Amino acid sequence: MQDKMKIIEEVAAIYKVLSNERRILIITSLMDADKSLSVNQICEETKLDQPVASKQLGILYKYQIVCKEKVGTSVLYGVDDPHVVEMISDMIQHVKHEMVGKPHPKNLF
Repeated sequence: MQDKMKIIEEVAAIYKVLSNERRILIITSLMDADKSLSVNQICEETKLDQPVASKQLGILYKYQIVCKEKVGTSVLYGVDDPHVVEMISDMIQHVKHEMVGKPHPKNLF
């Protein structure tokens, strides 16, 4: 039971990380890019100020949601967790579904 609680605590921590709109914006920008992006490119894409983007990227990196690679004087970021990409993609589809008022399928299980 203690192992299960540790897992649940980590799941809750990751959901907290993903509950931030700026972080979701950064993740989706990285998901949409066909390559890793620098902080400046992320700022251009998201319209976030550089200190804000850098802080959020640090949090995402800490939780292994994004990866980073130093190339010359730049640090490039990319999405590092296919599970998170799938979760966010599914949630985006859910929200789009809800926005048009369609009922959910009844035969999910």
